[in-house]
Amino acid sequence: MNYRNQAHSFHIPVMGLGYTIDSPVKVAQYGISSVIPLADDMLMEKLREFYCKNLNIPFQAISDKIDDFRAKRITAYLNLIDKIVKEKFEELKNSIQKKGGEFEKYIEMLPDTASIKLKFNQFKEQHNVKEFITWVNQHLHLGGIDVNIMTKLDKENYKDGEKLPSEYNDAHAALRGFAESDLSSSIVFSAGMSPRLYTYVEKFKDFYPDESGNIKKKIVLKVSDYRSALVQGKMFAKKGLWVSEYRVESGLNCGGHAFATQGYLLGPILEEFKNNRDTLVTTLFEMYTKALKSQNRPCPDIAPEFKLTAQGGVGTAEEHAFLLDYYGLDSVGWGSPFLLVPEASNVDKETLDLLCKGSEDDYYLSGISPLGVPFNSIRGNSKDIEKMENVRSGSPGFVCTKRFLVYNTEYTERPICTASKPFQKIKIKELQDKQLPEVEYKKEFDKITEKACLCVGLGTTALMVNNIDLKGHGTGVTICPGPNLAYFDRTYSLKQMVDHIYGRANVMLHKNRPHMFVKELQMYVEYLINKLDDSVKPVADKQIEYYRLFQKNLNEGIAYYKGLFTSKKAELKVISDLKNLENKLNTIVI
Repeated sequence: MNYRNQAHSFHIPVMGLGYTIDSPVKVAQYGISSVIPLADDMLMEKLREFYCKNLNIPFQAISDKIDDFRAKRITAYLNLIDKIVKEKFEELKNSIQKKGGEFEKYIEMLPDTASIKLKFNQFKEQHNVKEFITWVNQHLHLGGIDVNIMTKLDKENYKDGEKLPSEYNDAHAALRGFAESDLSSSIVFSAGMSPRLYTYVEKFKDFYPDESGNIKKKIVLKVSDYRSALVQGKMFAKKGLWVSEYRVESGLNCGGHAFATQGYLLGPILEEFKNNRDTLVTTLFEMYTKALKSQNRPCPDIAPEFKLTAQGGVGTAEEHAFLLDYYGLDSVGWGSPFLLVPEASNVDKETLDLLCKGSEDDYYLSGISPLGVPFNSIRGNSKDIEKMENVRSGSPGFVCTKRFLVYNTEYTERPICTASKPFQKIKIKELQDKQLPEVEYKKEFDKITEKACLCVGLGTTALMVNNIDLKGHGTGVTICPGPNLAYFDRTYSLKQMVDHIYGRANVMLHKNRPHMFVKELQMYVEYLINKLDDSVKPVADKQIEYYRLFQKNLNEGIAYYKGLFTSKKAELKVISDLKNLENKLNTIVI
């Protein structure tokens, strides 16, 4: 565990297409790491122009008519962010002797156990400013300018009617854009494994160690369990590529797309990582060095940096500290709460008000994603209002302008999006021909028209916040908060949220908030009930077997938590909540 040797013990995960797209510019100079989504090159191009004009930097547009424009746009954007962040960091270091300056803000936000903070207090007592300035320049940590690729978003692309080679697919081009940038940071692969994309990583030297053992561009895997981490880690190690971090995320108690496990809960999953961490490193390092030697590349004597982090529903300083100390995590992801921090993310005023007023019932697991994966959302967002108006006007669906989520080939040779007008028109006509009873018809109709345009909706707010032209976007906003946000009810400054994370303040006023592990369990029990209700009757034997294993895994998770919380002398409410959910789970007849 090395979180005490870095600036902060938390990070801000990727959120949407626009919510954290420029977060490093806002927080990296304070040592806080955040993640840029690499999905929307059009949005990045608009923001690059915005920052260049504001900072008097020459701007040259990258047209979508030139070859490889997507990768080139991403490289140009990331290079600009890198330049801005480094300049801000230098300005911060130059404010050491300025009372109330940026450096003081940096120090104040650090955890009280941070080595830099302890050293600062020591130098302050000695009044040795010159020596301290030298020390700061050598030891002050800059937050990571990390990036994220959803491996599923790897749409094939065409030019003049001809399909382009796979390296021009969306995810491949995004990877190339990052690989060819100046950044020395990490790329997070999320949404499952992609052997073809992983193989493409081999083409870029920055992912391999140099003579001193340094890896300029690190690989981070977002995983759901230990087995997935081992399997994917081996895939990379055999190529001479090292996975520097495994980022474990709750299957349901998270923001954005929810990739549910078969009833495996976050606590037991982290316990398995804790017990097998050394074995994982040893196993992978052996494969890694063997591959590097076979390729005649520099080969380190000891395993490179290896981090284990987690995210999904954390909301109190006690939960944060417990995850670090008990499971030995290197960092904890705080996502959705930072949607309420304008200093850290992009959220327009109307949507901010909606988030602040949202109750537990307003945050829900929706079916709005065209990918067909459950998607965490909040009722009443402006994109949903736009969607319902389209239905009422007799023209359901959206005009598909960005085409990042075009996957369905049910009716067309080339994929189209299930939220698009053409798809929904065909699907509704097909439904009408079935002449179903009214209640059944409405249920099926609502499933078709529930899909929303995420490509536009998840990026619009970044333009609104920065007063950038909304042409081609409209004003409808989709937002993807986790259910944990129901327990925060106002906006916060960056310092207020950081103080909350470290237990120096409490910005959460809701006393009845369940523990993050209990909340996830509750969501899984409800998820199982809903899956059973939606199953085609009679339920097939294979499905019955699946549901029974799901139920068994949840019961085993409850047993784990009972032992965990009893030994930790947890509040009686946690034990009571576990027993109530156990009773509810065991009333389900499969």
